Amino acid sequence: MLTEQQIKTAAGKLYQAEKDRIQIPALTLEHPDMTMDDAYAIQKTWVDQKVADGAKVKGYKIGLTSRAMQMAVNIDQPDYGVLLDNMFFVDGAEIKASDFLDPRIEVELAFVLKDRLEGEDVTIFDVLNATDYVIPSLELIAARCHRTDPETGYTRKVYDTISDNAANGGIILGGRPIKPMDMDLRWAGALLYLNGQIEETGIAAGVLGHPANGICWVCKRFAPHGVALEPGQVILAGSFTRPVPVKAGDTVHADYGPLGGISVKFV
Repeated sequence: MLTEQQIKTAAGKLYQAEKDRIQIPALTLEHPDMTMDDAYAIQKTWVDQKVADGAKVKGYKIGLTSRAMQMAVNIDQPDYGVLLDNMFFVDGAEIKASDFLDPRIEVELAFVLKDRLEGEDVTIFDVLNATDYVIPSLELIAARCHRTDPETGYTRKVYDTISDNAANGGIILGGRPIKPMDMDLRWAGALLYLNGQIEETGIAAGVLGHPANGICWVCKRFAPHGVALEPGQVILAGSFTRPVPVKAGDTVHADYGPLGGISVKFV
């Protein structure tokens, strides 16, 4: 376990990296024995600093929900990060690419809650009953620490990603919101276009078999700490495509078929 001072110092490095737009080495290079609890403690310390600066918690994102991604990083469970109000962009927005470090886009579904969710026994049906609507979304992920160290070739570990607020950068909501029982959400799918060419396709069943399963997981993860998901919060259920790198000049369009589409331009 890291000391309280080590956690505070690591969080400060991530905080400064985002402000300065300069990536830092992976934290596990300095702390190879870092645990998952350490990583979440760093994440919380960093997020608390942002909240102290005036940001507001708007929800959570769930990552590493596909089996392929879990196998790639040698972990057998998802992770989570915090969504803040300054991370939200509108459909059709022009987003300054240089505001983000190594930005990438993922395709997801967002659940907007109408009721409180908490406890270790939350089921898919509890999630669906507590959801006001489900809406297509794009997640903009970023990396405050190097994915691969340019000097040593060291590849960051999952603890680095968790510390980095699960790579949260931004979220774009768009398309057509639907009630959670209006369709079988496992079959919600999308075509992801980059500059007019299809880069990725996927369906939401890739997220733990059903996108609501990720929300069940995060409720169980929060239960021992007495933390609940609250009405009005936005919960990103997890990506069902690989992350696609973007840069200034790129246009991204996600076609969700009957659920509409989302477009953004990077400048």
